[in-house]
Amino acid sequence: MRTQSLPTLFIAALLGVGVAGVARAQAPAASPAAAAPAAQSIAKTACGTPVGSPAALPPAGSPPFIWTLELCFDRQGNTSTVENETYLYWIKLPVSLPSQGKFVPYDEAAEDLIRSDFKSLWNTKFLEDLSIEVTDHTFENGVVGKMVVYRMEERERVKIVDYRNTKGDSISIIKRSDVDEKLREKNIEVRLDSFLDEGSIRRVEGVLREMMAEKGFTNAEIGHKVSPVAGGPKLVNVTFTVGEGPKIKIRDVEFVGNQAIDDGKLQKKMKENKPKGLLGFITGGGTYKEAMFEEDAAKVVEYYQNQGYPQARVGNPEVKTLQDSKDGKNRWVQLRIPVTEGKRYRFGDLSFEGNKLVNATGLRTLYKIEPGEWYSKKKINDGNKKAQEVYGSRGFMEWTPFEMRKYSDDPNNPETMLAALVPPALAAPEERKPAETAKEGTSKPPVVDVTMQITEGPQYFVNRITFTGNTTTRDNVIRREMRLIEGNVFDTEALKYSVRRLNQLGYFKELKGNDSDMKVDKTPGKENNVDVTLKFEEQNRNQLTFGAGVSQYEGFFGQLAFQTSNFLGRGESLTVSVQAGDRAQNYQLAFSEPFLFDRNITGGFDIYKRSLQYIGYYTQKSTGGNMVFGFPVADFSRMFFNYSYETVHMTDLNEALIDQSCLLRATGCSIIQSVGDLSQLTPTQIEVLRRNPFVYDSLLIGQGGRRVISKVTPSFVHNTVDSPIFPNQGKRLTASIDLAVLGGNTQFYKPRAEYIYFHRHLPRTSFGFRAQTEYIRPIGETQSLPIFERLFLGGEYSVRGFDIRSIGPTVPGSVVVLGGNKSLLFNAEYLISIMSQVRIVLFYDAGQVRDVGEHFAWRENETKVVFPPGPLLTDPFATSQLLDPNAPGVTSQVIGQTSAFKTSTGVELRFFMPVLNVPFRLIYAWNPQRTGVLDNNLRPAKETVFRFAVGTTF
Repeated sequence: MRTQSLPTLFIAALLGVGVAGVARAQAPAASPAAAAPAAQSIAKTACGTPVGSPAALPPAGSPPFIWTLELCFDRQGNTSTVENETYLYWIKLPVSLPSQGKFVPYDEAAEDLIRSDFKSLWNTKFLEDLSIEVTDHTFENGVVGKMVVYRMEERERVKIVDYRNTKGDSISIIKRSDVDEKLREKNIEVRLDSFLDEGSIRRVEGVLREMMAEKGFTNAEIGHKVSPVAGGPKLVNVTFTVGEGPKIKIRDVEFVGNQAIDDGKLQKKMKENKPKGLLGFITGGGTYKEAMFEEDAAKVVEYYQNQGYPQARVGNPEVKTLQDSKDGKNRWVQLRIPVTEGKRYRFGDLSFEGNKLVNATGLRTLYKIEPGEWYSKKKINDGNKKAQEVYGSRGFMEWTPFEMRKYSDDPNNPETMLAALVPPALAAPEERKPAETAKEGTSKPPVVDVTMQITEGPQYFVNRITFTGNTTTRDNVIRREMRLIEGNVFDTEALKYSVRRLNQLGYFKELKGNDSDMKVDKTPGKENNVDVTLKFEEQNRNQLTFGAGVSQYEGFFGQLAFQTSNFLGRGESLTVSVQAGDRAQNYQLAFSEPFLFDRNITGGFDIYKRSLQYIGYYTQKSTGGNMVFGFPVADFSRMFFNYSYETVHMTDLNEALIDQSCLLRATGCSIIQSVGDLSQLTPTQIEVLRRNPFVYDSLLIGQGGRRVISKVTPSFVHNTVDSPIFPNQGKRLTASIDLAVLGGNTQFYKPRAEYIYFHRHLPRTSFGFRAQTEYIRPIGETQSLPIFERLFLGGEYSVRGFDIRSIGPTVPGSVVVLGGNKSLLFNAEYLISIMSQVRIVLFYDAGQVRDVGEHFAWRENETKVVFPPGPLLTDPFATSQLLDPNAPGVTSQVIGQTSAFKTSTGVELRFFMPVLNVPFRLIYAWNPQRTGVLDNNLRPAKETVFRFAVGTTF
């Protein structure tokens, strides 16, 4: 018996040309008629298993034939983790079928198939080692049978993936979820029940090293350990180990080579790699992040280029260790950053090449660049943005600009070379004028000519617009907000406009306009066409509320309400509310349709019945309704017309509103002490009330405690604010006027203007401002305004640190706020996003209210109430007391000056509750200008307050 072996190294050497699938080769079989009788029993084993004799043999003198084919896993206990059928699929070598008289000869073609099988099996990535052995067996008739054995050792299969620190504990510096997300972003997988791949493990280690560096652990030691797992052969646990090492913290940054701009200005332009300041939690810094240095260096270069240094460069930093903390957890370093400033240049000529759609004259108007001014990269970029908008609006989405510069002092500049050859005596007179000085120099600053090389690309059209993720909102609700139309030119500006309108709806989480929520793909098989896909994530716009609560405005209450701004996914608003409590009752039904009759027209109605007790003042009961109609007048601008009809009753009047002297005269209070309904006042009681004419009409005494208001309100709204819940940028302008002239017993006009502006400061911070003014004046037969129409400030929706309706003019001779007829309100906020649904808000509020005949001012009189002396003698047995009409009343005395604006500043934590669909607010306010303001219990306003509220201030 003779054994032949094809060693692994030999076969691998034959496979250097690569891998390809090989079709099964059918070798010619021996004639079944020539088959010999069955062979005698033989003792032959493969992989430790006996192999039986063939059922028949080929005739004597036949060439060698392939007797049997065996798969061996002897290095892993002859047990495989992959089904044998899978390996047989990749093996193309045929075997003989003696029972059918078919014998496959072993020849050069068979050896070629064996080599091909080796390539196919190895490229499955299933195997750690592979060899193919061919063993000869000579039967009694002299014919040689070939036994082909595929000896395989499989790669280890991953059963568990874990992340640990050097002590064996779970890592805490980086989260497991963050690691998984980063691996998905980089398309790296170490999946469970997959074969162990050293390449993937190295890539995971690189990701871990990068994430640790971002946290300041530049010297982190990353490794891995593979250990077997019980339960089967080749099952392993992969544990990645993360050794933190010292955290690298920046104590000082020094720039080397800078002369024109000092270190402080350059350091401010860096975001991450700089010492941590007082506002480091906002501005960043404090930790050395090597991976972020390139971005910081680009910011420094950009700053130089905006100051006229187009050739500025920043090199890699030298990290100098200054000190290690005693516990070894922190290492303080100094960064020495090399800077090459280059010369400062002025703009020369601006020209364009490659532009066909827009001529050079039109393009030049988009770039606000004047020859002779200092070079600024920002002005180039601003011009590029405007030009991109022009081209993008016409479908040229691949428009690309490239800036080429030609420096006047470049020795390779032909003009410079020519000027060097001209003797000074022959130069033109104007060329021999004294040079302009630059930065106290004597030479004229060089200039740089800029040529914008433009590649316009083809014009694209919209093939199809698709929406995904809108499980509730119907496609037509989204499509009616789109300004991009299928079949039309792909207008990139219209797409941006559409995204902004969709964000304003508030139905979905904010669309960022990036690849995660918006895709623009070229249409396969259709030239110059694109498919647009918008991916939405629905927000809960349905609010079902039931239960009980307490608030400053409403006291203890129980509520059952349903409210939605996207009813049945149609974009309609519906509110059904029932609320009852010790201070407030509210029954309401409201409906609004933003696209009435499938047109861009708003229509809606609201009917209600309300009762609200103002503690220390009165109870106001209202019944009424209104109808609204609106239509667009321009982009993001609409006109509205609202008609409302309302009846108002006043009850539970506080006697302090009537006559402050009741504090000294028991009779004055007892007159109305038991009166609940103002319509039941006797003439004598009415006469007492007339002693304060400012209160008499305002509290509806003259109308029996009832007023009817019928008014129409035209309004204009321009709104580009990006989000109704968590705004970051945009503005909203509102102008309206209430005209109560359509019947009723109360006539007035009430104009109102409000301007709101949001501006993004940093990626996670924004500024917000509001300015608002209101004015109201009675007209017709109405002489005085009812108190519920007069103007007040105070509360979490105006000046946050004061009680509701606590800022305003008081009743003469009283401390009770009656309200005014004009108001000013200013709010400023700095909004800091901690995470997607949580914000910290730093705020400053200021406002004042004035009455008829008073002007807005910076300062106002500070007064105190002076009471007259009481009677010297009183009859303790008298049941009533006659009041002297000539006796002096309660007066106000000026005791100084104070700020007319009442201000409040502080911090607010604002977080979104998806279930209730409103922002919750925790407000801490300090009231520096509060003199003369009382809370709702008629006590001086507190210096600091803590409040809980819902919604937003503006």
